[in-house]
Amino acid sequence: MLDPILILLVGVVVVVGGIIGFKLHPFLALLLAALAVALLTPIEYVEHYFLSKGLPEAEALKQAHKSIGERIGTEFGNTCTKVGILIAMAAIIGKAMLDSGAAEKIIRAMLKITGEKNAPIGFVMSSFFLTIPVFVDTVVFLMMPLAKAMGMRLGKNYLLLALSVIAGAVMANSYVPPSPGPLFLVGALNVPIGLMMVCGTLLGLCTITVGYLIAVFLNKKFDIPLRDSADARLEDIKEIAEKDDKDLPALGWALLPALFPLVTICIRSGVEAFHKGDTPFTDYPFINTIIEVIVFFGDKNIAILMGAIFALLVLANQKKTTKDKLTAFVQTALMSGGGIILITSAGGAFGGMLQQSGISGRIAELTKDYQMALIPLAFLITAIVRTAQGSATVALITASGILAGMAQNANLGFNPVYLCLAIGSGAKLIPWMNDAGFWIMCKTSNLTEKEALKTIAPMQSFMGLTGVILTMIAAWLFPMV
Repeated sequence: MLDPILILLVGVVVVVGGIIGFKLHPFLALLLAALAVALLTPIEYVEHYFLSKGLPEAEALKQAHKSIGERIGTEFGNTCTKVGILIAMAAIIGKAMLDSGAAEKIIRAMLKITGEKNAPIGFVMSSFFLTIPVFVDTVVFLMMPLAKAMGMRLGKNYLLLALSVIAGAVMANSYVPPSPGPLFLVGALNVPIGLMMVCGTLLGLCTITVGYLIAVFLNKKFDIPLRDSADARLEDIKEIAEKDDKDLPALGWALLPALFPLVTICIRSGVEAFHKGDTPFTDYPFINTIIEVIVFFGDKNIAILMGAIFALLVLANQKKTTKDKLTAFVQTALMSGGGIILITSAGGAFGGMLQQSGISGRIAELTKDYQMALIPLAFLITAIVRTAQGSATVALITASGILAGMAQNANLGFNPVYLCLAIGSGAKLIPWMNDAGFWIMCKTSNLTEKEALKTIAPMQSFMGLTGVILTMIAAWLFPMV
């Protein structure tokens, strides 16, 4: 039977060769790669994968014997379930905020605080703290239109602004609960959530500083302009940038489409992280009802749907547009979002087929007896699994499963929180075509695949390397045992 590592290499050749060599559309290249990986994966590997997911033997056998097309379709659908509504509604929000002048209004307010010179710093800090309670893709969706508007206003440094948004978002997603990855780690390695929040925030601020400096360097090295796209035509952005302040929406209305999802999702995340589900929120029924309503609207899909509705209301009020024009506007936005959904879901299908090939278990097997310090080992395992199959979550689970027993060792020599931080750092290496998040960042920023591989991938990787180096230094200086 083929080694999973060989199957992985075949998948890499198909997707990279298809996109860069044969100029195939990423959607087709990713589906072909998923098909190639699925064809090469023995049925025994697929059955073992489903058993490892906790399915009963009969159910695992049933899932493994589904047709290859059905298994690819299932993984495609699973990814679409996670991001489909988010991307579609975010496309409406982004285009509506640009066309109504809401993004321009927010940019002018931000410039009053940061000044033009420090605008990218404002972006990286904002995206970092917003991603702590909010799904990382949501923050990227909501902030990228602001980066485009700022890029048009400044007339330069668009790549720096886009990378600043990405740098802040991805690091908070790796280090700071209640982001899903860190939240899983604190449970798996038995680390107090408060300690992880403090340490993760401190390490995150250090790594995004490095990320920002790398973004500055890449911005000087690559002349990547703000490009035309269906949802953000340059002439429209320029026209809005030249408007008087009185012709733009009020700041409160401009912020509402982005602020409503962020606030409600934050509240829901806090409730889910710290509240026991079988007890009332407070002793007051009326307050409990209000919280329940907020929590309902804090579901990420519902929150961003409401954000889209508010964005359309602001647009309709600002432009006094007709119903027919509003329908055409939504159609244009959804056409843009639909392409991103297809590519992202195809990337999820490719990553899912790689997971079913057993690549995570194979890497775990190769590293289980490798004698080296635990912090770099945790980083290395996570980085290899993450690069191999695309999912940061799977990489986190794989590494924590291998290291959980060692983390409880009384003679560890340092607090297990450092293992969590090392695993989180490893989850940043190396984003490429098998990662659904890579496609979201690539397409929302209007970078080509080559440009994303030259900019987003190295920036994230250097931030991850910085994270593990700082973690090792901190564990040596402040072991906390």
